[in-house]
Amino acid sequence: MNDVERADAIRGKTIRFTWTKGPTKGSTYEHVFHEDGTVEWRDSSARKGSETHQKGAAAAERPEYAALKVSDDVYVVSYLAASGYTLTVALNFRNRTIAGFASSSKEWHPVEGKFEVASPGAATHG
Repeated sequence: MNDVERADAIRGKTIRFTWTKGPTKGSTYEHVFHEDGTVEWRDSSARKGSETHQKGAAAAERPEYAALKVSDDVYVVSYLAASGYTLTVALNFRNRTIAGFASSSKEWHPVEGKFEVASPGAATHG
């Protein structure tokens, strides 16, 4: 994708999404938003070495993402995985909440949760 915005508040950061609503409610996924414009994620609640962790590592995808500033405290992030799933969420840095949609070619789900920026020096946005 050419000319895709990747806001500084997101690009180069590792952000943990903990879902409180939607098909993955109760799960925490660590997202690594790489400088090159790609994103990786894994279920951080899966124990290292477990079957779930190994399946996640084996099926790792690294699609491109977009990250746009909506307001001083809100950014929207979206990506389409090779598996056909799309995640589009708004991240509110003021209260650390997430709201958005997860979808495939056959279904979509509203999702909500909270997030924390896990990478060093990532506590600020701008």
